[in-house]
Amino acid sequence: MSFSEKLLTVPPPVEVAGRHIKRYHVTADPAGIAPEVEKAAYAILPELLPEPDGTPPVTFVVLHRGGDDGAYLNAYSWVWDNVLHFGGAAAGQPVLGCPDRDPARFVATGRPWIGCVWELPPIAHERDAWVRHMLAPRLPDLEAYLADSLPAGTTGGRA
Repeated sequence: MSFSEKLLTVPPPVEVAGRHIKRYHVTADPAGIAPEVEKAAYAILPELLPEPDGTPPVTFVVLHRGGDDGAYLNAYSWVWDNVLHFGGAAAGQPVLGCPDRDPARFVATGRPWIGCVWELPPIAHERDAWVRHMLAPRLPDLEAYLADSLPAGTTGGRA
């Protein structure tokens, strides 16, 4: 099996449970992620979010449709002003505690894994965007942060 990058799309931000959610979708399928998988992933998202702590309520997610039955939702929420809180869910992977191979039946995994090689590129971008728009300026600019996403394309090979 040889490695190849996957496609990265960037749907517009949404609001879930009082948090701004920046979104990244990863898949090898040019058609994108099936609507029923996306709907199921965002339905479990509130379970993965931290309690408010005074930090602007912002999360970015990576929804990844694997090459087999698996689908994965990684939620990275800004807390304590400059720390990422992680919550993850999976579907279609019995080895991760999923009840079956249905890619639209998500369960929270409770695992400390933060992402695979295809899911990690948004983290670097979001770290820099958070510093650029929220920490470095005299006044934080939440709207500028929300508008600053990694461009669609592939998960790697951007140099």
